[in-house]
Amino acid sequence: MKILGVGNAIVDVICKVEDKFIIQNNLTKSTMKLVDEVEFQKLLSCLKIEETVSGGSVANSMVGLSQLGNKVGFIGKVSDDDLGNKYEEGLKKENVQFFYSKKKEAIPTGTCLILITPDSERTMVTFLGTAGKINESDIDKNAVKKSEILFLEGYLWDEGEPKKAFEKAINNSNKVAMSLSDLFCVERHKPHFLELVKNKLDITFANEQEIISLISAKNFDDVVNFSKKINKLIVITRGEKGALAVNKNEVVECTAKNKLKIKDLTGAGDLFAGGFLHGLVNNKSTKESLEIGTEMSSKVIQIIGARLN
Repeated sequence: MKILGVGNAIVDVICKVEDKFIIQNNLTKSTMKLVDEVEFQKLLSCLKIEETVSGGSVANSMVGLSQLGNKVGFIGKVSDDDLGNKYEEGLKKENVQFFYSKKKEAIPTGTCLILITPDSERTMVTFLGTAGKINESDIDKNAVKKSEILFLEGYLWDEGEPKKAFEKAINNSNKVAMSLSDLFCVERHKPHFLELVKNKLDITFANEQEIISLISAKNFDDVVNFSKKINKLIVITRGEKGALAVNKNEVVECTAKNKLKIKDLTGAGDLFAGGFLHGLVNNKSTKESLEIGTEMSSKVIQIIGARLN
């Protein structure tokens, strides 16, 4: 198997909203907020659902990789309920092998409200459900060992059982990549994420905001210098400024696509990472890998949702 993803198995519920909905509900645009089931249902009751789809950051990347012809798998925790069954079916339909045997859990399958404002930005409200209860017994050690690259998401990292699951996966991997996921995650887990980036990960994916926050950089030059110093592959997306990868002393840049009809930024980072990893495992150059990531990202932001059809 080329790549195995481990992440939050979340069903995405996509809704269009006006900016005032974000303000009225004390949400911060373009970030993710964790809520309990009661608050989640309260918000959902006010909204019109556009689409429901199997989601989760790394799962989206795995689907993109599968669509590019790679053999991939995914580990994420769902309950044996209606949403859990739909989640598994969604992955199977996309030829992503699901390395998790679901059972009836006390907590339902996780759900994420993706709120799209008129500027195409997405704000997420997540009820983690059973996804947030992943533990080390849920990690299929053989599946990890048989994959060329293990891909993790920062969203999954948390103290206690999820951390143990993370560590088991990393300790059995051949090569490990991780997405920092969200500014909220970085600020919540900064010392731990910094330790991972410096000492445990081979590849780190981040956007400009996330990496600047992680190292408390004064400017982007600080980010490049930090990336060179730690001697790892750091891949950074910069919106309209494009993307770049720092691999030891080599800095490779890729321009952003322009004149795009942007509808929804959901999945932009997920598909970028999927495209880049596709290049990497298929022996493409760093420049080519950045270009594939940019191409995938450009396609997904012109449709609603985080999956290409």
